[in-house]
Amino acid sequence: MKTCRIGVIGLGQRIAHVLAAMQEVGWSLEVAAHVDPAPVGAPIMAEAGIGMGEAVADPAALFAQGPFDLVMIGSPNHLHFEHLNLAMDAGWPIFAEKPIVRTEEETYALARRLSAGGAPPLFIGLVMRSMSIVREVIKRVDSGELGEVVSIDATEHLPPEHGGYLARNWRRKQIWGGSYLLDKVCHDFDIFGRIAGARPARIASFGGRRIFVSTRTNVPKTYSTGEAAYALRDAGWAGANDSFQSDMDVTDHQLALLEYENQVRLSFHANSHVALPERRWYVAGTEGTLIADLVRNRLMVRRAMDRGKPERIDYGGRTEDSHNGADQAMARDLMAALRGEAAFPVTPFESMEAGLTVMAIDRAMEAGEMVDCAPMWAAYDLACSRAEPINA
Repeated sequence: MKTCRIGVIGLGQRIAHVLAAMQEVGWSLEVAAHVDPAPVGAPIMAEAGIGMGEAVADPAALFAQGPFDLVMIGSPNHLHFEHLNLAMDAGWPIFAEKPIVRTEEETYALARRLSAGGAPPLFIGLVMRSMSIVREVIKRVDSGELGEVVSIDATEHLPPEHGGYLARNWRRKQIWGGSYLLDKVCHDFDIFGRIAGARPARIASFGGRRIFVSTRTNVPKTYSTGEAAYALRDAGWAGANDSFQSDMDVTDHQLALLEYENQVRLSFHANSHVALPERRWYVAGTEGTLIADLVRNRLMVRRAMDRGKPERIDYGGRTEDSHNGADQAMARDLMAALRGEAAFPVTPFESMEAGLTVMAIDRAMEAGEMVDCAPMWAAYDLACSRAEPINA
């Protein structure tokens, strides 16, 4: 088996986990070099027995070490656009963590570049596309088993430790991460758009910070077992020391209501500090209903006129991050795509549409009014048509 020579820009915890999953499923890989002044993924790499290669100062120094079979981008979100363009200039296949970019302007510019042609293969780490349960959800919807999809109710509720990590990590700041929903649930909105089979037409949203705020005093800092709370994970680059005293400016809870162009309606509820964690999709169609429990990795389906017991599938393989084997599945998908054996489950354009959807949700929340998405989609389609200059 050919050894895959890899260059990494941003060797954080996420890219380190992806590399570990790649090795676990049979990749022969060598990280030849990396760019990261403080690689917090180092312990994960060491545990997996993967060398980090030569530490270099910047992407230009990294690309001078080429050629690479794959360039992996795991830098903070505000650097994705810059690093993607530099990697595309270099010309080797790219894997980039989600979200693909952080702003609408970056999205339109990237759409223009990708639509112009000539870019190397670009794979985005929307890892949920590789989950077995998600593949089955899409299959059931596409088969017509549910009839026409009418409405979707969805949640993502994080346990205190996960929410506390986000309140200390660089994702706490809009200037670095974009928003809570953009970084955390662009996965979900990618799938929702796929299930609905349309783009959002109108969006409303409400949210804010009421959990990780300095005005909450006497917050317990230990669990009932005596373990220290809110500090079990390294906060990483530009990390803050205290989840409640940080300079966090993104939401810690948020609701969204979406109406898609084909009249499918969606309600979404996110909270970053709950005692009963949940990531659930309830998809109601004219002829059937399904519930996908992404935390417990279970699917339940029943036809509307069926009085028997629902069909239940337990996929097992549960993990603390609720990826439940998706990292390994994505690693296989990436290998197949690089070998030309199968298409990667999600395209950069689908990733951009998911990102724009979440950005519109955040605009609706900030403005306190319903957002008409038509102008946004018109601007995006114009960018994809290359009617605007590539360097605009």
